[in-house]
Amino acid sequence: MDFKKIFIKGACPTKIGGQSVLEGIMMKGEDRTAVVVRGNKDRLYIKTEKLPERHKAAGIPIVRGVYIFVTTLMTGMQTLIYSAEVLEKFFEEDGEGVAGGGEAKAEGGAEADAGGIPFGVMIALSVALAIAFVVGIFIIVPTIVVNFLGTYTDNAIVLNVFEGVLRIVLFVIYIAVISRMKDIQTTFEYHGAEHKTIHCFESGLPLTPANAARFETLHPRCGTSFLMFVMIIALLLFSLMGWPNLAVRIASRIVFIPLIAGLSYELLRYAGQNDSALVKILSVPGLLLQQLTTRNPGEPQLEVAIAALKAVLVPKETPVIEGFCGSDGRLLPEEESLEFQSALEGF
Repeated sequence: MDFKKIFIKGACPTKIGGQSVLEGIMMKGEDRTAVVVRGNKDRLYIKTEKLPERHKAAGIPIVRGVYIFVTTLMTGMQTLIYSAEVLEKFFEEDGEGVAGGGEAKAEGGAEADAGGIPFGVMIALSVALAIAFVVGIFIIVPTIVVNFLGTYTDNAIVLNVFEGVLRIVLFVIYIAVISRMKDIQTTFEYHGAEHKTIHCFESGLPLTPANAARFETLHPRCGTSFLMFVMIIALLLFSLMGWPNLAVRIASRIVFIPLIAGLSYELLRYAGQNDSALVKILSVPGLLLQQLTTRNPGEPQLEVAIAALKAVLVPKETPVIEGFCGSDGRLLPEEESLEFQSALEGF
């Protein structure tokens, strides 16, 4: 791990972030997001959306971490579903979608597929289920497992540390297992492309695949590092709370999740804007985890990341767009995309 290539001297940190989606990338800029999906025949499809007005909670330390965490989960789930819809509707090969979707969706979009459930409700339910899974597996299970060690020691610090270490081990094993799946490996390549492209932009170089390829796939402001901060802060915080009975421990683990998320966000934000020796030390666990969640991308993934980034680097008055685009993040000229106009209708 070369810190000089991760905490780049002379680079200008920004608030630009993103996430990998199915065969694509979502980038988030100052006033809008852009999702770019690559399909068969190397065609790119883009959609930009304006960000909602900044909520007052987004400016309050600690509280803003919770707010951003929840809104990011909502946006992330919505973007994943959207990328699957794009792959199924526009990038079909011999009757089967690139994402394995089969026939194109009927009119009515997500609502029709969800049995009439409003799209917003479906996203909220999906996020709730995801949170329940994470809390159940990585918060509740470790404290239940370690509860049995109470017959061997009553040292609260030892028990809490063991619980925290077990939580981290379970999470790393989970990431390592899913990283062996082919589709996830591709997603991790897009994750690496996202980081390389942001590094390239923050270093002031022209956004080209060749320039972006020179950078590391690890970035100090990554959401993966945020998750590692969450687990480390949880370990430290719970170690100060003693070792009460199982019911109280489970309740305390759940109740303190917002505070832990808020503190983790502040630490991540600080790490993304500083390159001191302390920051580098604090960033090591998250960067090590990123080595599992990123892969070295090829030129196609870098082109997608660059198109998405360029699409959010436009003046605020620029209208939002949706349709097939070039590698510059701009819609193709009308004469080049006439064959797709019928497909675009009603989407």
